[in-house]
Amino acid sequence: MIRVVIADDQAMVREGFGALLDRQPDMSVVGHAGDGETAIEVCRRERPDVVLLDVRMPVMDGLQAARALLHGEVPPRVIILTTFDLDDYVFEALRAGASGFLLKDARADDLVQAVRVVVAGEALLAPTVTRRLIERYLFQEPALPPATSPLDALTPREIDVFALIARGLSNAEIAARLTLAEETVKTHVGRILAKLGLRDRVQAVVLAYESGFVSPGRG
Repeated sequence: MIRVVIADDQAMVREGFGALLDRQPDMSVVGHAGDGETAIEVCRRERPDVVLLDVRMPVMDGLQAARALLHGEVPPRVIILTTFDLDDYVFEALRAGASGFLLKDARADDLVQAVRVVVAGEALLAPTVTRRLIERYLFQEPALPPATSPLDALTPREIDVFALIARGLSNAEIAARLTLAEETVKTHVGRILAKLGLRDRVQAVVLAYESGFVSPGRG
């Protein structure tokens, strides 16, 4: 059973999302919060697998709450809820370790799928949105010097896979692009994350751009 906490300052959003997720046979909403501080308290008590965090909340915003939760002993997967797909907080949340973001006007099926996707260890990032976020928030960041690049630990094939992860491709899309079995791609992804000390694909995307391995606008 996937345990979920929903944090949003709008009661209708909390209740609507909660009712939808509670109807799923594999999900249970174990807590609600109307601000970031309460969200942290609820998560520490309930130990959810996934927390949906609104970006803009009173007392403590979603970004601050995400950082606190993701640095905890048993961090949940974090999905950031936002009204706009280029909200100023979104990329910072991804950089902090959130597993992705979801627009509040997303379809019901998209919300349910989002929870399942992040629990499975995938990133909730569409390629087009990944590109826009990166180009808006990271293209002016200085790249790490090549000598300090952690990517030296990767094999040539892992580098190929890493490059496609950086562009937001799913395992199935990477498999098709590189003519590999999807299970093989999954194995490569796991090894890449382990070698680079990354929690998930979102952090791989951030590293790819911060290190200068992938430049905005390329590919």
